[in-house]
Amino acid sequence: MSATAPARAALLAQWQAHLAQQRRLSPHTVRAYGATAARLLDATGAEDWPAIAAIDARGLRGLLAQRRAEGIGNVSAARELSALKAFLAFARAQAGLADPAPPRLRGPRVPKGLPRPVSPDDAGNLAETVRDGAGEAWIGARDRAVLLLMYGAGLRIAEALSLTGADLPLGPTLRVTGKGAKQRIVPILPLVAEAVADYAARCPWPLERAQPLFRGAKGGPLAQGMVQKAVARARTLLGLPPTATPHALRHSFATHLLGAGADLRSLQELLGHASLGSTQIYTRVDAATLLQTYRAAHPRERG
Repeated sequence: MSATAPARAALLAQWQAHLAQQRRLSPHTVRAYGATAARLLDATGAEDWPAIAAIDARGLRGLLAQRRAEGIGNVSAARELSALKAFLAFARAQAGLADPAPPRLRGPRVPKGLPRPVSPDDAGNLAETVRDGAGEAWIGARDRAVLLLMYGAGLRIAEALSLTGADLPLGPTLRVTGKGAKQRIVPILPLVAEAVADYAARCPWPLERAQPLFRGAKGGPLAQGMVQKAVARARTLLGLPPTATPHALRHSFATHLLGAGADLRSLQELLGHASLGSTQIYTRVDAATLLQTYRAAHPRERG
């Protein structure tokens, strides 16, 4: 049984508008949460908020079991359950229930992996190799500037690509809008500012104040996938592991600052983390790096 198309579309539109406007989630997350909600509606046939609010833990288990049969792993199942709970909490609020809490259901255990930073030399080599491997000089300068913003200022790739012509020329600091529309101030190294200025001088498209700073080959906004592909080609040439992604440069920014003596609170502000717990994972990264260095250098470990 499935919900009728008009009813289904109306429910999903209201849910996604809530995610985008009230919770200010990224377009990618809004699409993913919308797809999860659509699967629940198709599986249950619910056509209004009270019917959705009545879905219990058994109904959630049924959908998750179906998704497991389709081959999703623990990480995807845990993410799907989180999206389902958020949708049911919204439905219960829309239905006017006094207790909006969704059914209790424990998800699969997902071990927290450590971020994989790259070394300072590898970060620099990645940026230079991406520049040198581009088909056009301005595209190489563009991709190098994006990567240096991530490594030199700790920006997420979406934050770098959200910059506009109004941000030019970069000064010693930059105001960045991150997740949840939260703003923060990050310092900009001269090397980073120079890379962005070099790209701006070479870019064949007018960098108007209200338009994206980083442009695609045809003048539209630069897509994340293009930067990711350029890095994938460069890391193959450099013999780096698949973990050497654009986002790894942000991890490297955090890890190297912590190793140089930065305190967690300052690092939290620089990264734009909502909670200190998100930042504390870098203490584990730094400890892991220290242990690796110890094992490589200590005479007892070597001999």
